[in-house]
Amino acid sequence: MTVRSARRSLAAATALLALGGLAACSAGGGSDPDRVDVVAAFYPLQFLAEKIGGDAVTVTSLAKPGAEPHDLELNPRQVGQVADAELIVYLSGFQPAVDEAVEQNGGDRAFDVAGVQPLLDAAAGGHQHEGEAGHEEESGGKDPHLWLDPTRLATVGDRLAERLGRADPDRAADFTARAAALRAELTGLDAEYTRGLATCQRREIVTSHTAFGYLAAHYQLEQVGITGLSPDAEPSPQRLAAVAEEAREHGATTIFFETLVSPKVAETVAREVGAKTAVLDPIEGAPADGDYLSAMRANLQTLRTALDCS
Repeated sequence: MTVRSARRSLAAATALLALGGLAACSAGGGSDPDRVDVVAAFYPLQFLAEKIGGDAVTVTSLAKPGAEPHDLELNPRQVGQVADAELIVYLSGFQPAVDEAVEQNGGDRAFDVAGVQPLLDAAAGGHQHEGEAGHEEESGGKDPHLWLDPTRLATVGDRLAERLGRADPDRAADFTARAAALRAELTGLDAEYTRGLATCQRREIVTSHTAFGYLAAHYQLEQVGITGLSPDAEPSPQRLAAVAEEAREHGATTIFFETLVSPKVAETVAREVGAKTAVLDPIEGAPADGDYLSAMRANLQTLRTALDCS
């Protein structure tokens, strides 16, 4: 534990100098020398760190429950937490403020899950439409929502176990074992989706924003996003009309909206085509009940109902 404690002290001193003392005092005050201090940028990465780290880690999430994580702004205390952490788990291109904090304070303690596997293009699993700018530009035209494919999340978990093992070599075998157990759970979830979506009357999902490209691509669905990757973008009247026309052509009975953004746009399209609305959770934030696995299973049931799967 000596190396880790020394690293923590150095990081705290750096934050003290950079932030006038506030960040280091707030970030380092609750450190447990027997656990790896992990900062996770948002919920799915927090879920991974907690499942794989178990009681050997202390995990702090930068995105708070109920808050939309795309446009997270960090306060000085959170910047101090990034500077003080032994491992920072983030996804570059998803949260610009986190990217900046990692660039300034992360060093070799940062684990970018975007580098584990190539990210899909923003249009994967659906259509690319003109005028769907915003977050696409920030992310270089790549879709960050990789956790909606459980097989990809399992691979990220394997790599995270390796990084935790480097931070705490004495517990490396424990991290590897937990990652293997999580992979088994995620493999089972993937099988449930494959069976559950195998025989559906429709395969097109109309969503309030294009967060479901990985899910659509992996399970042979087609995503039609009312807006692009940015959940708070305002669609043009022309875009609304185009989505409504496509929904009619494919006999869509459900327009999906999300838990952390307003349902008004989805409701507008639903009224236009005589459809109903339902929640399809991109799981960017912590579910109100349960965890990632239960939220994914709830999504599967929602999709089966909306797509008339037998």
